[in-house]
Amino acid sequence: MAILLVAFIAFTQVYTEVLWFKQIGVSQVFRTMWFARGLLFLAGFVVMAVPVWLSLHLAFRNRPVYAPTTPRQENLDRYREAIEPLRKVATIAIPAVIGLLSGITASANWNTVLEWMNSTPFGSDDAQFGMDKSFFVFVLPGLRLIGDQIGMAILLSLIAALVAHYLFGGIRPGEQKGVTLTKTAQWQLGITIGLLILVQAGRLWLARYDRMMSTGGIVPGVTYTDDRAALPAMAIVAIAAVLVALLFVYTAWKGNWRISIIATITLIVLGGISIIAYPAMVQQFQVNPSQQSLESDYIQHNIDATRDAFDFEDIDVTPYEPSTSGEKGALREDAETTASIRLLDPNLVSDTFRQLQQVRPYYSFPQQLDVDRYNIDGDMRDTVIAVRELSPDSVNNQSWYNRAIVYTHGFGVVAANGNQRNPDGEPTFMESDIPPNGEFPDYEPRVYFGESSPDYSIVGGEEGASPRELDYPSDEDSGSGQVNNTFSGDGGPSVGGLFNRLAYALKYQDEQILLSDAVNENSQILYERHPRERVQKMAPFLKIDGDPYPAVVDGKIKWILDGYTTAEDYPYSTPQVLQEATEDSVTESSPNTVATLPDEEVNYIRNSVKITVDAYDGSVDMYQWDKDDPVLNTWMKIFPDLIKPASEMSGDLMSHVRYPEDLFKVQRDLLTQYHVTSASEFYTGQDFWTLPTDPTKQANSGLTQPPFYMTLQMPGQKNSSFSLTSSYIPARSSEGQSRNNLTGFLSADADAGDSKGEVADSYGQLRLLQLPRNTTVPGPGQAQNNFNTAPDVQRNLNLLRQGESEVQNGNLLTLPVGGGLLYVQPVYVRSAGETSYPLLQHVLVAFGEDIGFAPTLDEALDQVFGGDSGATAGDAGTEDSGGGEAGGSNGGGDSGSGADDQSLNEALEEAKKAMEDSDAALKEGDFEKYGKAQDRLKNAIEDAVAADPSIAEDGSQGGASAPATAPADEGGGN
Repeated sequence: MAILLVAFIAFTQVYTEVLWFKQIGVSQVFRTMWFARGLLFLAGFVVMAVPVWLSLHLAFRNRPVYAPTTPRQENLDRYREAIEPLRKVATIAIPAVIGLLSGITASANWNTVLEWMNSTPFGSDDAQFGMDKSFFVFVLPGLRLIGDQIGMAILLSLIAALVAHYLFGGIRPGEQKGVTLTKTAQWQLGITIGLLILVQAGRLWLARYDRMMSTGGIVPGVTYTDDRAALPAMAIVAIAAVLVALLFVYTAWKGNWRISIIATITLIVLGGISIIAYPAMVQQFQVNPSQQSLESDYIQHNIDATRDAFDFEDIDVTPYEPSTSGEKGALREDAETTASIRLLDPNLVSDTFRQLQQVRPYYSFPQQLDVDRYNIDGDMRDTVIAVRELSPDSVNNQSWYNRAIVYTHGFGVVAANGNQRNPDGEPTFMESDIPPNGEFPDYEPRVYFGESSPDYSIVGGEEGASPRELDYPSDEDSGSGQVNNTFSGDGGPSVGGLFNRLAYALKYQDEQILLSDAVNENSQILYERHPRERVQKMAPFLKIDGDPYPAVVDGKIKWILDGYTTAEDYPYSTPQVLQEATEDSVTESSPNTVATLPDEEVNYIRNSVKITVDAYDGSVDMYQWDKDDPVLNTWMKIFPDLIKPASEMSGDLMSHVRYPEDLFKVQRDLLTQYHVTSASEFYTGQDFWTLPTDPTKQANSGLTQPPFYMTLQMPGQKNSSFSLTSSYIPARSSEGQSRNNLTGFLSADADAGDSKGEVADSYGQLRLLQLPRNTTVPGPGQAQNNFNTAPDVQRNLNLLRQGESEVQNGNLLTLPVGGGLLYVQPVYVRSAGETSYPLLQHVLVAFGEDIGFAPTLDEALDQVFGGDSGATAGDAGTEDSGGGEAGGSNGGGDSGSGADDQSLNEALEEAKKAMEDSDAALKEGDFEKYGKAQDRLKNAIEDAVAADPSIAEDGSQGGASAPATAPADEGGGN
């Protein structure tokens, strides 16, 4: 009975999977995948179990029958008698267990076999063997799998034959010395050993091709030593092994084991000398003294293959000698870029969105928001956008009915202009509120599929019944203060029937699904709701970008994702660990929102698929983005109806597709070395770079600065475009030291197309600015340090920090404008308190060593560029709210405010001492002393205002008195 129950539970797990794949319309994926798994399991079982069983069976069937004549033979007879009752079971059980393990291993490689059977040519040959690269990517892994399986099967068969023949008398000690074998044992062992050596010869021959992916040399791939010594030696030894295998077959016939054993020992010695010792000698005495010249061709092969495999062979490299002094009007030619500079930091303003737009506690926003662009009345705007999702853990009453039936979905998107702020420092929303209100066209706002959706929800109601799903809160007289809804899409398998309800009750171990009267004949169960996990399940051959982003497309909220095809066996290419390459400060601080790619090593990647997931009904559309990718074309043969042509993408969707962040991270990581295209320069490694750590994080955190989406116009580019950017600094020396000067700046044209549905010609174009090696342009770390140490900047920041307010530095953006490199960093102020949120109060700007610090970017730019930058920033004209005329700094000089610096500094020091004394008095409980310290603090502030009147404006409009809390409405909503 227990076995039947376990079997039924296992059946329901498979059955619910079938229902899910059928409902989403990709049953072919489930069928193909499990059919391949089943066949491979059967093949693996047979390949391993049958030879082992046959070895045991032959040894027993052909056992000698004789009367024991020696004490040792008598002892063996006793062992045979003892194991005889278990023999039949062991003869079946041992091969079965071994076969079961082999079958499981083989079935896990279903994708390898399917790729081999459906391989697509690359149309280009490798540099060593002159074979199409598809052999290495698709065929070689399959041959390697077969060689491993057969080799292990024969080895286990040999072990089984030796043990069985010894136990059953086929192998026995000689009367005088040595070992005596029966004819059957002689034949079986000789042929088995011969087959084993023959298989090893084949594996050694294949290992020659594996050297194309070897990482043991100066660069990955075949090196000089491999080419001139190891590869020829491996071929010779493989051929010699075939001869030795034939010799064992001869031994099985004649019974002369001595010559075969001598030949085997000779083969092993030959292999050790020719494959290990000889190449080591060539490396030590020939290659090392002249390594640069001898390895030059092989290094070049690696450079060319890596740049091709990771799709940056056509990178546009521009030498760039930046100016380090800001001249008046220098930004006039970069006016379009300047007007689009993004001030909202998507990693900081989540709490601002939450306090201003959450509306109710059961809604939430992700920790890391997304950057997109929208065409509003012909004006393309960079936008910070987020979905107002359901937060299941914040529902007050955690009953099953509430969790599964009532609280089922989020509602709407919230979007803000990236380059603007309100006078009080809050974002300027272009889409907000419930119901949605703003500049977006009408769209379906309900979000049943998102990044924080419940594990499952049961939706759909009986005809004529009152809706039960909470749609959104309402201030209208609706009786309950809320509007309810009934899901009307096709988003999940039906649970209207008793059997399906039972199956899902067992799947989720929740009897309420079976017993609740809220489940009716129209009910559907929604699950696998995270966009990334949903796509990964239906397209297991893809790796999915770690940051799905929402967009309002064609009247719906769509999650847009990027799918990558990868390979591990691209010849001569340098492997990358995807997880390491895609880690940065954002994935560390927001792991639930932005994930890394899997911890796998690949040496080929393409962004070959663009994907959308409908936030309302979960429908998935996948589009073939790279028509020339052989890996994707192979999988499209396996799943012919899964992926649509890119021509079926709507213009509205095309205008929101962008260059993928994870691919860019992998490429920028490799470009720290592979921007060098000359083998001789690559060998010296003198011009290698590294990625800067995030200067806004804690010192020595080691977290890499993330790439940034922004609109800019690179030098030499005709028009500005939405781009993905990153910067480089010199690599650390062997002593671990590193200069933080900027050495390079990388951008990728991220605009995929326009509203007409046409793919942009420049999409995906990588552009690299290479700065002179002796450049003194500060890197991000130096720029942040200059901000942190400028006296006038710190003086004003100290004022903003009064009253327990916290100053938070936003993302540090780098832009190649004005003939140099411009750094822009928004400065947020966050008051103390549980419901506080950051407000944009000032902007820091640096150009060379010149620093600007003002309430708006427009003012800060003018400070740096001689009083008139020549361009207008997006926040120009914003009413001053956060600190008055905070002056700029020209290399740390006078702020220009006209204040008496000495008097001001003395007043600030006295204020600081008074605050410290106040804290100490409170801890001691001495309220008299506390009152006196507060009086001193008040007098010090008055003295500071007298020294610099602009401080009064700071204190009243933004510093310590900046708004501290959200409105008192539940959840901080408007």
